[in-house]
Amino acid sequence: MDLVNRVAQSDITTVDLASLWPGGEVATFDLAPFLHRGLVLRERDFRQAMKDHDWEQYAGQHVAVTCSADAIVPTWAFMLVAARLQPVASGVGAGTPEAVRRDHFVRAIEAHDWTQYAGKPVVVKGCGNDIVPLDAFLLATQKLQAVAKKLMYGEPCSSVPVWRAPAPAPEAQPAGASGAVKPARPAGLAKPAGLPKPAGMKPAGPPRA
Repeated sequence: MDLVNRVAQSDITTVDLASLWPGGEVATFDLAPFLHRGLVLRERDFRQAMKDHDWEQYAGQHVAVTCSADAIVPTWAFMLVAARLQPVASGVGAGTPEAVRRDHFVRAIEAHDWTQYAGKPVVVKGCGNDIVPLDAFLLATQKLQAVAKKLMYGEPCSSVPVWRAPAPAPEAQPAGASGAVKPARPAGLAKPAGLPKPAGMKPAGPPRA
């Protein structure tokens, strides 16, 4: 799924997290109506009810499986519902619709190829993203920090700076590298001696008047 929208005459790349959502509301499957007197799950009755239930109504939807009754429901009952939903639903999760939507975004963000934003300034679209949970923005921030040059929030024309990659540290120079380096004398080469003075000669004095 392509998240990128190139802004005309701009090097900023826009990431729209809402495009990771396939659309539609999250349906809820409540186990409470299938409990005996709303309190007890009878296996034979429950299995028959699941067999007779119209599962096609959830075709193409994400479904949150929950139980609104204050009852102890065995885990296998939730598993049985998920098994019935799997062939028709786009996704199945336990809990509230918000929890199911969050789980979907987390999986989608983990599977997304973030290397395409390497070295680029990126703005994460924030307007009209009511469908995107806060967790998705936080996870996307971490993914982009690993590759992007700069991270912003909002729209390319009106964005809030969030993060910028630190500038690379300058390479350290060895001591004395700033001045001229005196060439080293080859090994074994002695320092040249001064010219010898002739024997018996004295230094010349000042001229006589």
